[in-house]
Amino acid sequence: MRRVRLGAGGPLCDVRLEGGRVHGIRSHGGPLRGWEPSVDLDGRTLLPGLWDAHVHAVQWAAARRRLDLAGLPSARAAADAVRGHAAGLEPGALLVGYGFRDGLWPDAPHRDLLDAAAGARPVLLVSADLHAVWLNSAALALLGRTDHATGLLRETEALAATERLATADTATSDEWVAQACAAAARRGVTGIIDFEYADNVTDWTRRMAAAYVPLRVAAAVYPEYLDAAVARGLATGSPVPVAARGDGPGGLLEAGPLKLFTDGSLNTRTALCHEPYPGLPGDDPEAHGIALLTPEELRALMRRAAEHGVEPAVHAIGDRANGIALDAFAAVGCRGRVEHGQLLRPEDVPRFAALGVTVGVQPSHAVDDRDVADRHWRGRTHRAFAYADLLAAGARLEFGSDAPVAALDPWVTLANAVARTDDDRPPWHPEQRLSVADALTASARGRATVATGDRADLVVVDVDPLTADDATLRAMPVHGTMVAGEWTHLAD
Repeated sequence: MRRVRLGAGGPLCDVRLEGGRVHGIRSHGGPLRGWEPSVDLDGRTLLPGLWDAHVHAVQWAAARRRLDLAGLPSARAAADAVRGHAAGLEPGALLVGYGFRDGLWPDAPHRDLLDAAAGARPVLLVSADLHAVWLNSAALALLGRTDHATGLLRETEALAATERLATADTATSDEWVAQACAAAARRGVTGIIDFEYADNVTDWTRRMAAAYVPLRVAAAVYPEYLDAAVARGLATGSPVPVAARGDGPGGLLEAGPLKLFTDGSLNTRTALCHEPYPGLPGDDPEAHGIALLTPEELRALMRRAAEHGVEPAVHAIGDRANGIALDAFAAVGCRGRVEHGQLLRPEDVPRFAALGVTVGVQPSHAVDDRDVADRHWRGRTHRAFAYADLLAAGARLEFGSDAPVAALDPWVTLANAVARTDDDRPPWHPEQRLSVADALTASARGRATVATGDRADLVVVDVDPLTADDATLRAMPVHGTMVAGEWTHLAD
């Protein structure tokens, strides 16, 4: 690579790649001998490859093909959208929608609304956060749940309903995932952590054996698949063997962390908090949210994984859930991740760094959920999505989208961390904004710049991110993306 600026705000350099790694870096202008063949990048900026550290790959790929419910203001409006969409489907075909957020709706989702809109056609609508599904009577009948009062299922029931009713066949699903991965590469993504609720190691081994995937993938493990991973000797970060194909670099699949859930989500009011949700009596068993594992169950699973080198990734959104997760890391004595870390007590903020626990955060949630947080976490939002506080306390942040919950676009994610707004309103809690430089590091799994010896997982952009305005940062023109020294995207 000739005439490339090394890192945001960096000098003009030439970069030599060899064997899938950065072999040498020099100031631009030296002789070409030994540095050919080369590509002239005309002063563009070279950055470490970007990761999306929290993806649900199959749901992300499928959501692109479902009825879009984002932004609808009420349950009745969602039912009207179903009515209009149903008219264009084959008789009896399942209608699947995605993206509703009922946390601010004036009316409640109910099976009767969907029955009136779709009749005998089964309807399954997935909430934006994937923690709830809304079904009509025909869909409930397919599940054997005709006695359900409202048709709104949450948490594990919602996951099971989606898996049973709305999962495409393997070949179709793999094709959709391949297309979504190619789209991610065009935005500078060189790797993802896949938290799809599935046998991810097996699924990605199959996909990578069948077709070239232009990304590195860390395949998360769920408790029901932990024994199989341990039997194969797969610790977090271990390479997973894939049959050689010859049409791209190998070694792109690794075992990821063990995914565990302490609580639910903010939008469904199942995130586990110390204070009750507004409007719910304190003696309501779900007034504070839902605990999906007891502290004892959480520690036992973490200890079992850690004994075999599998790092836990603990989903925790409410402040009580985050405290439970941190207590478990302290008790077990292992490193790992907390996913989301959305609401924190001040005394818990420094514990992440002290315990060596990475915080996987999703900056787009901070702007998407600001209104529902202002309602349901009223008086506490100064300690919600507290990225600047975490960074100042020494925590390692890794950015993700939680796709399809938010768009898998690292530049949108990064811009939301920097701006804390994505509309005409002022920044939400601007004291928690991050610098572009810190946001880039969190987008690249801790890599702040390109250095000799690094993997040649790189992205070339047309505009220096440090000088880009908000609109340019969000729509950053990506000239090229490279994984292990091979172009996965190169603009014409």
